[in-house]
Amino acid sequence: MLKPETLGRVLSRYDELSALLSASSTPADKIASYSKEFSDLEPVVAAMREYQQQTKNLLDAEALLKEPGLDPELKAMAEAEYGALKLNIPQAAREIQLLLLPKDVDADRPAIVEFRPAAGGDEAALFAGVLLRMYQRYADRKGWRYEMLSFNESGLGGIKEASVSITGKGVFQRLKFESGVHRVQRVPETEAQGRVHTSTATVAVLPEVEEVDVEVKDSDLRIDTYRASGAGGQHVNKTDSAVRITHIPTGTVVAMQEEKSQHKNKAKAMKILRARIYEAERLKIAAAHAADRKGQIGTGDRSERIRTYNFPQGRVTDHRINLTLYQIDQVVDGDIDPLIEPMLAQEQAEKLAEWAD
Repeated sequence: MLKPETLGRVLSRYDELSALLSASSTPADKIASYSKEFSDLEPVVAAMREYQQQTKNLLDAEALLKEPGLDPELKAMAEAEYGALKLNIPQAAREIQLLLLPKDVDADRPAIVEFRPAAGGDEAALFAGVLLRMYQRYADRKGWRYEMLSFNESGLGGIKEASVSITGKGVFQRLKFESGVHRVQRVPETEAQGRVHTSTATVAVLPEVEEVDVEVKDSDLRIDTYRASGAGGQHVNKTDSAVRITHIPTGTVVAMQEEKSQHKNKAKAMKILRARIYEAERLKIAAAHAADRKGQIGTGDRSERIRTYNFPQGRVTDHRINLTLYQIDQVVDGDIDPLIEPMLAQEQAEKLAEWAD
């Protein structure tokens, strides 16, 4: 059961915000924050009022069943309602608890996703390309906008590194669990003996942030320009359009040469740089919190092995929650919700346990 004081506190704040938004004396600079808080509370209040109504109906049904000489038909109806409410009310209370959980401030942000081969040479580069296409197809399934920020192809059609920006509703909330080491077990196309090889690639999912979200001082930056090289770089070889930005305090380095314009390359590099700096601080806080609560789902550190894709056996295993699916073709085609949903559920369960404490 929910504590009455919890219900009272939320409902009281909702009524207070309603009055503030209706009052002509409310300061203009407060309207936006009040409106957002009011909007965030609306689904919580609707669920609470439904919970209160169900609780009242339960008490009414219980009182009715205690009446002497109750008509059998009416008694049967009251017993059915009482039984249904006894089942529904705990679920309604849990839904309210979920709505009251602290929101991840980054949940609705766009994401920058970075891909790099790790162990395994050419096969790792090829697998990094598989992962890149997997998330591109997942974004298509979700109706999200997908923009390539950088792409450095390897000789056999894999990638040396790539980064993409994905924009849409709840992007970071769903993709944040994908950071880490992805391991593949399969027979490479170049393997003449048909032996299964194991290779790895890393994925880093960063919340995309605005300039106001993270302070990057110009005095902390070293910006170098140079001529682009490699496929697609011929048009800029005559000018120093490629950009390398180093954030001196953290040692973070981002290089960009995708665009013909130095200005555009700098803008893309700064977008990635801000995201990396913000994510590093976010992970530091998350790691400390996870250590305190002995979290099971990891912190998003890209050094953590999170998943194995075994092609000969057709299975995908998530090592954080011991989940194995025998549908590898669907997964690499972008159907990864069956892997993401259990992670979201695990996160909710951990937050509920904290909330209960």
